[in-house]
Amino acid sequence: MPTKNHRAAPGETPARENTGQVIAAVERAVDVLMHFAETPAATLGVTEIAEALGMSKAAVHRVLASLRGRHLIDLDPVSRRYSLGVGAMRLGLAYLDRLDLRHIAAPELVVLSQRTDETATLSIRTGWNRIYADQVTPAREVIMSVSLGVPYPLHAGSSSKAFLAFLTDEEIEAYLSQVRLEPLTDRTIDDIPRLRAELAEIRERGWAQSFAERMSGAASVAAPVFDHHGRPVAVISVCGPLERFREEVDACVEALLDSTRRVTTQMGWTASERR
Repeated sequence: MPTKNHRAAPGETPARENTGQVIAAVERAVDVLMHFAETPAATLGVTEIAEALGMSKAAVHRVLASLRGRHLIDLDPVSRRYSLGVGAMRLGLAYLDRLDLRHIAAPELVVLSQRTDETATLSIRTGWNRIYADQVTPAREVIMSVSLGVPYPLHAGSSSKAFLAFLTDEEIEAYLSQVRLEPLTDRTIDDIPRLRAELAEIRERGWAQSFAERMSGAASVAAPVFDHHGRPVAVISVCGPLERFREEVDACVEALLDSTRRVTTQMGWTASERR
């Protein structure tokens, strides 16, 4: 049945205008919350928020009052400064509880393998070892394939070294003092001073490389994925046959770092530099 267009009564705000105002209010509230999340300061004042976001103090006050009503923001009654509230923590914890690293990384492994035309892998750490948790292989005749679930020490190969390099200094020293550097091939680094120097280089540039250090005839580059605390929670690598891979390193590193940055962001770590 045909209906007549509703006309706003005198003094009534049109529905479309109401919708626009609601959206704008939501966007302002999100901007304020994200500013709290991204600024290093634990507390913020109204003036600081207004200047940073280009909002009026009155608008900031209204947003903060609304967020306080949902416990997303807290107010210190003495200093009159604001901080993130327990509601914001609950949101963050709910997100973290739902993180599935293998599920998050899976699409990136596909993209990375397609972009490099080599095998892309995901590794996780188990104590002083790490294991391959997933891989995507390219559609070409000669490829590298890894064994999932097999433990490897943290000093042999690019994925292992990418884990070890980004542990704390105390953890690195504990590994070097507790674990014998058993060689897996004749190219495995089994000398402590040389390994220390290698780890420092990896930490500086952000990625590791290996030419037959874990397996003869294989080469790879690897970089860590960080969790919301900035800890290496996984490593992604690109690997291929040694002789072919030598010519592909630069392109593979570029693609690899693009992928690890995206997965790291999804894991909650947004700092541009870890150390």
